[in-house]
Parts: sequence; C-alpha cells; structure tokens
Amino acid sequence: MNTSFSSILDRAAQSSDRPTADAMVTALQQAEITARREKLVIPFESLLGEWRLCFATGASKDKQHGGIKLGRGYYLPKFTPASIAFTRDLESSTGTATNRLLVAGGQVQFTGPCRYPGKKNLLIFDFTEIQLKVFGLTIYQGKIRSGKGSGQDFEKLSISKLPFFAFFWAGTNGIAACGRGGGLALWVRDELSS
Repeated sequence: MNTSFSSILDRAAQSSDRPTADAMVTALQQAEITARREKLVIPFESLLGEWRLCFATGASKDKQHGGIKLGRGYYLPKFTPASIAFTRDLESSTGTATNRLLVAGGQVQFTGPCRYPGKKNLLIFDFTEIQLKVFGLTIYQGKIRSGKGSGQDFEKLSISKLPFFAFFWAGTNGIAACGRGGGLALWVRDELSS
C-alpha cells in the first residue's frame, strides 16, 4: 500500500522531520478508512515486538453529529517514553501485552494476556499485573483488581467486556490503531529493542 497517508506515517515513524499534527490526524483517518474499505488483513507477526508511542489523538462523543470527534493529536516526547509490546505464545493467536511508561527515573508497567483472533485486526488485551520501579529497583509488583480475567478465563471473555486496539496500518517501522474509545495512535519501532 504505497499511498500518501502511508508515506506520511512512514515519515513520522522514522525521522525527526515529522509531519504536522493536522497532517498526522488526516493520514491516520485515511489509513483507517482505506483499511476498512479494502478489508486489509494485518498478520499478528507484524505487531510483535516493542513499540514506542509516537503520536496520539484523543476522542470524545460528538453529540451534535453522533459518533466520535477526534482531538487535534500530539507527538509524545522521546524523553518520557510510553511503549507497548506484544509477544506471542508458540504459533497461537494468544500472547502477552505490556504497556510501559518511563518518567524521571521511574517506570510503571502493566502486563496481561492478549489475543488476536484475526477478525477486523482486533488485538484484545487485559492488564492484570502492575509493576512499579524507581531507578531500576522494583518497589511494588502485584495483581490489578480491574483486570477482567486471566489465563483460561481471559480466552472466554467477550470482546465487548475487554479493551482492544483495531489495527489499520503496519509498516516496517510503525503500527497504527484505533482504541476502544475511538482515539487513534501511531507507535514506532523502539530503537532500544531493535
């Protein structure tokens, strides 16, 4: 898929010459519409690895027109990296999702099961554990009460009860998805894990 939105997303994923926030929101919307229209299938393998959150939009309900209204969007600074990582269990559609935020020598990490059934490029996840570190030293690790399920229970839970990302673009250096709340995001290949 070599289109204008693809080149904008690629450019944002691999350079410091980043497109404007408006151009990114437009490119993400175009990529999402195109993926839906063309019934794009993104293999689970394309999502595996660690990805740093590069750009995100918020979303709110649009009461006047119905549906969702996207926020302006913003780039996240590299000095406070937020990342997500997906691993896969041996040749299955299940695995582990890890969400990590680093701030001023501290790290908050959420981990839990994920599954990628292949329908609509949905990656369903549930964070069930939290870990807090300060300067590399674990100060807390435990279960999260809000986790809906773990292990065998997770695989039986309905998509309607769990958070998910609907992926609509996967390039060599980046992936993009819509979250359950309607916001759009671009993650880039984490240089530290490459």
